[in-house]
Amino acid sequence: MEHKTTSIPEVPPLGRLKGRRIVVTGAGSGIGAAIAQLFIAEGAQVAAIDRNEDGIKAWLKPGSAGNSIALKADIADESSVNDAVKRAAEALGGIDGLVNAAGVSNTDLLRDVSLADWKRTIDINLTGSFLVSRACLPWLETVQNSTIVNFSSGQGLQPFVRRGAYAASKAGVISLSKTLAMEWAPIRVNTICPGAVDTPMVRAGYTAEALQTQVGARYALGRVAEPIEIARAALYLTGSESSFVTGIALAVDGGRSYH
Repeated sequence: MEHKTTSIPEVPPLGRLKGRRIVVTGAGSGIGAAIAQLFIAEGAQVAAIDRNEDGIKAWLKPGSAGNSIALKADIADESSVNDAVKRAAEALGGIDGLVNAAGVSNTDLLRDVSLADWKRTIDINLTGSFLVSRACLPWLETVQNSTIVNFSSGQGLQPFVRRGAYAASKAGVISLSKTLAMEWAPIRVNTICPGAVDTPMVRAGYTAEALQTQVGARYALGRVAEPIEIARAALYLTGSESSFVTGIALAVDGGRSYH
């Protein structure tokens, strides 16, 4: 397939999240950083969480976004999560939204993946989403129109080789989110399943050229996504436009797969 180039349409901020108080994990770089920055532009106060606190501070300057704050936490560690969420609620005056964007990848064949790497992938991608969601629940359930957006992957819908541990963790996120949507209603819980996105995590496995010409060629749109395109999907599922949407797994994958 011939490589396609396109410009990403600009969408002016309209205050869609004005007054909202939202926790975003994985906000140190990539998709999580794009989500946190977009949400702030749309009027939200954001608690940006990442193991790499310096990554958040590189874009979140003190006083530049109201009460928005950077917090360091390991989402696979329950005590670290509980402490960070408590500090987030104190700083924001509550929590009415969560986006679990933190995650790690693994490209080992299942016959070769070490148990330690398998556990790390599951602990961060799946258990981490559960821990942060449960830590936020006491605040989410006290307000109206609260939301959770969890991150799966196109691999969670349609896996391929060398992604076994990753795909298993991301398929688990879809099932977790559907169960939370049932058990925690009226909190709306949805999942985003991105395809390949031009982020540091993805670029670690490809050159910039290969990312576009080899990986992008697998997609109907002929390219990989930019982080802002995934962030806009999170904005939709967090905002009032999706007020009757819960329990879905939204593929934002440029046509890698059709559902």
